Amino acid sequence: MPRRINALATWLHQLEPDEVTAILVHRRDVADRFIRTLKDLATQLTDADSVRAAEDTLDQGALDVLGAIVAQGGSGTVDTVCAELRCTTAGFERAFAELGRRALAWPEGPRLVAVNSVRASGAATGRLTPRPQAPAKRTAPEISPVVPAMSTVDGVARLLAYCDQDNFDARYTGGVATVEIRRVARALRVADGVLRLWLELAAEAQLVGVDRSRLLPTRQGDDWLAARPGARLAALVNAWPRMDWRPEPDQARAALRDYTGSAGLVLRRSALESFSAHEAFLDMGELVAQLVWERPAVHDERATAAVIGEMESLGLMAGGALTPLGVAVRENGDVEAAAALLMPPATERALFQTDMTAVVTGLPSPELSATLDLVADLEDNDTARVWRLSAGSVRRALDTGLSAQDVLARLAAVAEAPLPQVVEHQVRDVARRHGQLTVTDVASCLRATDSALLQEIARSKRLAPLELRFLAPTVLASGKPMAETLAALRRAGYAPTGLDAGDQSIVESVERRRAPARGERRPESWWRTELDDLELTQLAVRLVEQERPTVGRGAPRAGAARMLRDQNVVLCDEEVLVLASALVDGQRVAIEYASGPRELESHVIIPTKHLEGVLSADCADGTSREFDIGHVRKVALPE
Repeated sequence: MPRRINALATWLHQLEPDEVTAILVHRRDVADRFIRTLKDLATQLTDADSVRAAEDTLDQGALDVLGAIVAQGGSGTVDTVCAELRCTTAGFERAFAELGRRALAWPEGPRLVAVNSVRASGAATGRLTPRPQAPAKRTAPEISPVVPAMSTVDGVARLLAYCDQDNFDARYTGGVATVEIRRVARALRVADGVLRLWLELAAEAQLVGVDRSRLLPTRQGDDWLAARPGARLAALVNAWPRMDWRPEPDQARAALRDYTGSAGLVLRRSALESFSAHEAFLDMGELVAQLVWERPAVHDERATAAVIGEMESLGLMAGGALTPLGVAVRENGDVEAAAALLMPPATERALFQTDMTAVVTGLPSPELSATLDLVADLEDNDTARVWRLSAGSVRRALDTGLSAQDVLARLAAVAEAPLPQVVEHQVRDVARRHGQLTVTDVASCLRATDSALLQEIARSKRLAPLELRFLAPTVLASGKPMAETLAALRRAGYAPTGLDAGDQSIVESVERRRAPARGERRPESWWRTELDDLELTQLAVRLVEQERPTVGRGAPRAGAARMLRDQNVVLCDEEVLVLASALVDGQRVAIEYASGPRELESHVIIPTKHLEGVLSADCADGTSREFDIGHVRKVALPE
């Protein structure tokens, strides 16, 4: 590694400030560190993490050339690389220029040298992958994405309803197994990949969470369901760029796992930025092929196609071009306003039918959902939502203190047409029987004005576990608490109501379990602000100028002395100045050099080159050597 660092530093020393600036622009991660010399820069440029990040920005052609250079072990030339890749010199030069701008490969005389590659190490492609044909475009058509956007919003709502009513099991680690995804996908009648997207969106938007190995809606999920359609879509759209999972349709993977890295974020951002609001792609396959060639470390055919499908389902893209909502996401604009303009108003009316169902097309308003949830049970949550009225659901509404007239008035207020007679008859019939039988929590008591009804209940074998006995002709005592007594009576077909000690109706409500949200993940930020282009240019100029202590560049001895002082803290100022003068003038100088523990060597040398803390010199015995500046212990003029 030190030899490779020195080789890179030697090449950097030959570059002009604008060329070093170009490297810093393409490798901003290293420019964000404290760099004093070109050797410091070379050390950071060969860091494995930085090399991996730089290679991730290469196109496929540049990766092919890098792989060939690495495969030839640093002994290859332009001719040998072109022969291996069966490419023209022009194709090679374009790719090699990309490597040079990132300091991943450089010439060393006729030979080509590369860093210790992370992705292309030892790779031999056998050919230079040509750039695919540019995707055909046209003027962006005016196509509304409202249908897929509504479908996604409604799908997430269906998912929340399923999690609230049925078991959606999660692993103890928090993920959801593939077999469970397939089971629930069949129940909701959607493809596995669609359900996976709904799950990830809901989790990222804090709408669902895991509680005791079960997926449940969160409090934020309840608020989301009560929001307007535009606000619901905006919450999902804002969550989409933060999703860190990478869609891989050809691999079965657990959902809701916190994957390391940012592969999903980079993939989605790159795909989003490839679209325009003014021009539309005619063929998504051509676009995918171009993205895979331009950023093979980020894109592959299946994952990129899946992400484009996600964009369509959220209304970010339609007809091959960005929608106003997609532009808002790409440019960090007002997503909420764009989503509100896209989504139609919520449906305020339901169609009541003679089969005791209420059908709602579109997304129901929170008020409509609240009314129907009070009086009916959600039966179908597919393309149209269907609620069904029953004796039990009507009784639930009456238990809240409403009269039959109140229930009918609320239903009429949200009905598209007059209520069918069967609905009115059902409500009035349940109301007529509602409250005939009351249960008091003594432990408990049953009271009724109809003594024959109590006689019938007392003789019922199904109610024998209640241990009923008469306290009066119109009062029965139960050996079970009020809640158990009410449940048993209702299972037997009766419609009792519960009363408290003050003879007031008890409104029964079952508190729904809710899971805690996992918390919003945000991109990691550096502790230090990234340098802008002007600061990068200034850094490049400083590094290059201070490494060239030659005549005509100011005070050469002072510049050389400053560098030598930074690299050796043992020598006194007079010795540093003597060595700097010998370096600039090419004169002889005597040094004592620490070659090992307690070992000093004496040499009379003529310095020929100084690069990154290493002094190249011709010795008095006719040999040439390199001396580490930090190991020089004494400097003097020769006798």
